[in-house]
Amino acid sequence: MPDHQVIVGSLMEESWLTIEQAAKACTVDRDWLLNHLQQGLLPHAECVAGVWRFSSAAILHAKRMHHVERDFDAVPELAALMADLLEELDHLRARLR
Repeated sequence: MPDHQVIVGSLMEESWLTIEQAAKACTVDRDWLLNHLQQGLLPHAECVAGVWRFSSAAILHAKRMHHVERDFDAVPELAALMADLLEELDHLRARLR
C-alpha cells in the first residue's frame, strides 16, 4: 500500500496554497515548481513577502505543464505555451456558452 494519499477537489478563487501544498496538488517536487517559477513559466503564482502562493489558476496551469512535459517529453517552455493555449481555449468555450 502506498504511503501517500491523493486528494481531489476544487479550490475557491480566494484560496491560496503554499509551495509545498501546490507541489502536492500538482504531484510534482517542490524543486520542479521553484525551477518553473524562476523561469517565469507560472504566471498565476505570486510572491508575497518572500513567500510563494498559488491560486487555483496557478495550480491548473502547473498541472497542465507537468502533464505536457511528462506525456510528450516537452521542454518547459513548450509546456507553458501549451498550458496558455489550453487556458485560452477554456475561456473561448466559456464565452460560447
